[in-house]
Amino acid sequence: MNTALESFRALADSTRLRILALLRLMELSVGELAQVLGQSQPRVSRHVKILCDAGLAERRKEGSWVFVALGDAKRTGPVLAAIDAWRSESEDHWAVADSARLAAVRADRAAAAAEWFEAHAGEWDAIRSLHVAEEQVEAAMGDALGDAGIARLIDIGTGTGRMLELFAPRAESALGIDRSSEMLRLARAKLSEQGIGNAELRQADLYALPMSDGEADAAILHHVLHFAQQPGAAIGEAARVLSPSGRLLIVDFAPHDREELRTREGHVRLGFSDDQMLGWFGKAGLAPVQTQTLEGGALTVKLWLGRKAGQPGEQLPVGEVKAA
Repeated sequence: MNTALESFRALADSTRLRILALLRLMELSVGELAQVLGQSQPRVSRHVKILCDAGLAERRKEGSWVFVALGDAKRTGPVLAAIDAWRSESEDHWAVADSARLAAVRADRAAAAAEWFEAHAGEWDAIRSLHVAEEQVEAAMGDALGDAGIARLIDIGTGTGRMLELFAPRAESALGIDRSSEMLRLARAKLSEQGIGNAELRQADLYALPMSDGEADAAILHHVLHFAQQPGAAIGEAARVLSPSGRLLIVDFAPHDREELRTREGHVRLGFSDDQMLGWFGKAGLAPVQTQTLEGGALTVKLWLGRKAGQPGEQLPVGEVKAA
């Protein structure tokens, strides 16, 4: 009864209902929520606090930004189901306006990232080398994937094609996708120079991979997710294209407070915790196989390896989850 009372009290305001509807679509910073709602940031923060206190939303601080997401599904599920059941057939004018402004926020984010990529395409490999010792990371990735052959590999956010250069020779065929045409031009030049003929490149979005369900046996997201607006959605899309028992290998940074990477290099997220990553794995139907921490350099690098269940309901034993 107390849970129900807290939930209904928290939602007894049209702005908070609007916030909940927006969070169903994507995580947003408090500033972005204020932009979409057309309200001041302090006012939006008060509404967010009420939702968080009721367990309907949760806040996560990253540097000077605060991101807001839906709360635990056990708490939000019944509320969202009730809202859907009570939804009017006529479209709410606030929902229409919010949807339009949310599209503008998405466009602003995408434009900022695309502008950075285009401006720094030629420097991309050099920038990566400043963050961590790439040789150590690449060796750890090779160990995680093992020596077994791969039928079909996809490198999501391939950049200059370095992952294809390393791992396409292990695969029967490989696909690299990237949104930046300049990046793809650089990758094509590199792969041609290396004589790698079993890899193709396509301009595509990581949220809409140009592959059918279950088509890939292994997928790689190497230093990509910290640029993603919706990391959970990107992981879910990667899981979609994996075959039964297919593997997803993610390499990215542990949580950090290097705020200049957001402003100077276009990072949307300042690293990820194990809890965040494994939570997204669970929602995508991936069983965690291995996590690894690589110290050294300006930032700490993490590797997360997940495997798709081979059959409906199949789960890997917890004992196979390793931390290093």
